[in-house]
Amino acid sequence: MREPAVKEFKPSVCPLDCPDTCSLSVGVSDDQVVQVRGSQANPYTAGAICEKVAKYYPAFVHGEYRLTRPLKRVGPRGSGEFEPISWDEALDRIHRGLSRAIDEFGPQSVLPLNYAGPHGQISGGSMDRRFFHQLGASLLDRGPLCGVVRGTAYTSLFGNAPGMPPEQITQADVIAVWGNNVTVSNLHLARVIKSAREKDALLIVVDPKRTRIAEQAHLYIQIKPGTDVVLALGLAAELERLDAFDNRFIERWVEGVDPFMHEARKYTVSDVLGICGINQQQFEQLAEIYAGAKRLALSIGNGIERGHSGGSSLRAIMSLNALTGQLGRVGAGIFAKPGLAFPLTPEKLQRPDLIPAGTRTLNIVDVGRHLLDEHLDPPIKAVFIYNHNPVCTHPDQNRMRRGLGREDLFVVGADIVMTDSMAYADVVLPACSHFEFDDIYAAYGQSYLQRAEPVIPPVGESLPNTEIFRRLAARFGFEDPIFLETDAQLMDAALDADDPRLNGYRPSELALDQALLMNTQDEEAILMCNTVEPATASGKIELYSDELEQGFGYGIPRYEAVESHLPLMLISPSSSKRTNATFGSDAASQLTEMIEIHPDDADARGINDQQRVRLWNELGEVELTARVNDSVAPGVVYSCKGTWLNTSSTGQTVNALISADLKTDIMNGACYNDTYVDCAPLARILHEGNEDQGKFGKQG
Repeated sequence: MREPAVKEFKPSVCPLDCPDTCSLSVGVSDDQVVQVRGSQANPYTAGAICEKVAKYYPAFVHGEYRLTRPLKRVGPRGSGEFEPISWDEALDRIHRGLSRAIDEFGPQSVLPLNYAGPHGQISGGSMDRRFFHQLGASLLDRGPLCGVVRGTAYTSLFGNAPGMPPEQITQADVIAVWGNNVTVSNLHLARVIKSAREKDALLIVVDPKRTRIAEQAHLYIQIKPGTDVVLALGLAAELERLDAFDNRFIERWVEGVDPFMHEARKYTVSDVLGICGINQQQFEQLAEIYAGAKRLALSIGNGIERGHSGGSSLRAIMSLNALTGQLGRVGAGIFAKPGLAFPLTPEKLQRPDLIPAGTRTLNIVDVGRHLLDEHLDPPIKAVFIYNHNPVCTHPDQNRMRRGLGREDLFVVGADIVMTDSMAYADVVLPACSHFEFDDIYAAYGQSYLQRAEPVIPPVGESLPNTEIFRRLAARFGFEDPIFLETDAQLMDAALDADDPRLNGYRPSELALDQALLMNTQDEEAILMCNTVEPATASGKIELYSDELEQGFGYGIPRYEAVESHLPLMLISPSSSKRTNATFGSDAASQLTEMIEIHPDDADARGINDQQRVRLWNELGEVELTARVNDSVAPGVVYSCKGTWLNTSSTGQTVNALISADLKTDIMNGACYNDTYVDCAPLARILHEGNEDQGKFGKQG
C-alpha cells in the first residue's frame, strides 16, 4: 500500500530513549504523519536517523494499536478487554480508585510507575511529578532500571562536570569503544569514528558480541560479560609496569591512585586472561596501544552497568584515562555525560518541595516484589503506569505480571498505544505522541538543545501528559496556580532562562529550525581538566570514592563473580527494530525473536541454525529462533530486549528469565546481563512432553 504524498514537511525532534536525540523533518498529509526523516537542524545528527524511526513511526502514531479514547476494563485483568468511556468518566474513576487507596492506607499506597518513554523535558517529568508530589504518593527511584549506575560511576570520578562531546573524537588517534554497540545504540558516533579512522586513528572495541563496529576494529577483544573491571584493573597494572602513567597529570588532577593501584596489582596477566576469557596477545596489544596513544578517546556503553560488577567496571575503565593523562586536550577524553552541560532546573519544573516529609522511596527494580509483599507498610494499592511498559522492560517479568494481576490493585495506564502493560489497567488514558505537543529537548549523548512544536493535532481524544495531569490535579482539587501552568510556562521552568548560552531567549521561544550548542558559559569547547574542572569535593578526579565506600562498600572498584548452576550466560542488549519496547507493536517486531548461540553450544544441544528453541531457567521460559554463529563466545547467548509477550508461545520474553533480586555493586541497579540459562530444541521438548517441566519457571 502506497503511503500518501507528503504535503508539507515540519521540524521536530526524536524523543526516544537514545543518546543522539535527532532533529527530524516530518512529512505530513491531511493531519497524518506519513514520512519521518532526518533534518540538518542539529549539526551532530545532520540529517541521518535510525531505520526504526524512519520506518515505524507513522504506523506507531496512526496504526491499529493507537489509543484514541479513554477505556475501562471489562474483562479479566491482563486480558485486554476494554470498553470506551468519556474523559469525565475516566477522571472520575481514577479519582475514586486513588482516593479509595488513600482513605484506607494513606497517600503512599499510590505509586507512579514511569520511566523514560519520551525524553522531552515536560513530557518526561513535569506536571506529573507535581501532581504525585502534591498527592503524597510514594517516590520512585527510576535510575536503577538503567542509567544511574553508569552516571554515578562517572560522577564519582568527575562530579557533575560534563564529559567530552562526541564531535571531539574525530581528533583522537586512538578510540576505545568499550561495551557500546554503536551502530544500534549510538548511530551518529559511527560517523565520528569513521572520520577519525580516515585520519589513521586506531579503533579498539571491547564487547562480548562481535558487533558491526567490532568488525571494523584494529583490535577486537571478545570479553566474558561482567569481567570488564578485571581487564581494566589488570591493564592499569600493566601500564604502570610499562611506565605509561602521566605522573605530571596525576599530581595535578588525580586523587586516590594508591588505593586504586593496590587493587589493580592484585591481578596478574594470567588472572586477567583466565577471568576475562581473552588471550595474551590481545592483552599485550591493548596495553601497547594505550601506552602509545597521544590522544585517546573512550566511549563506554550502558551495557557494562547491567552486571553485578558494573559500577566497578565503569569506574575502572574511565580511570585509565586519568592515569595516562588522556584528558584535557581535544581528542583526549571520555565520551560520557555531555548532557551535564545543559542548564536544567528540575527543582522549578518538578517541584520536589511539595513532597511531604518522610515520604518513602522505592527502587523501580523492586516494584514487582513490592506489589506482592504482604508486609509492606503501607501496601501498594494503586499504580499509575505512564511513559513506561514495565511488563516488557523490567526484570523478573512473571513476578511483575503477578503483581499487576492482583484484583485488589487499582491500576491506571496512560500510553500512546495499547501495550502488554496497559492490558492490566482498570482505566487506560490515550496519550499524545510527541508529534502532537510542544516540548524542549536536552540530550544525554550530545550537547545541542532543541525545541519542537506539534506537527499534527492530537489523534482522536488523546491528550499530552501535561494536560492529563492538569485535569487530574483539578479533579483532586489542587488549587495552586502551578497546576495551571501552560506547556510554554513548563518549558521555561525546565531550563535557566538567564543562562547566557540561550542568547536572551526564553526556552519556549527557541527557534524550531536550529539547535543551540551548550559549550561552557564562556563559549569554550568542553575539555575536562582544561576549560571545565572535576566538580568533586577535592576538585580532582577521585579514583577512590568515599561516598561509594560509605554507601555501598565500593570505594575502590573490585570484581565479584556471580555464580550459577546453569551453563549459558544470556545478554539482552538493544535491538535495531526497537528502542527498549517502543515499536514492539510493529509487524517487524511481532516475529519470534532470534537468539545467537555459538556453534559449540549449539552442537552440544542438537540445535540447528534457524531452529525454534526454548530458553529457560527457574524464573521462566521463552521460545526463540536460533541463529548459530561465532559472534558470541562459547557459554554466551545473545537475544535483543524489548519484545512483547505475543512473540513467544510461552507468553513470556527474555525478561522473564532475568532476576530482579540480584543488584549491581553500586546504586542497586538491575543486573540484566548476569542471567544464566539453558536451552534445547523446541521440537525435542514437545516430543518429550516436558517431562522436565519442573525446571521451567511459572508463567505470569
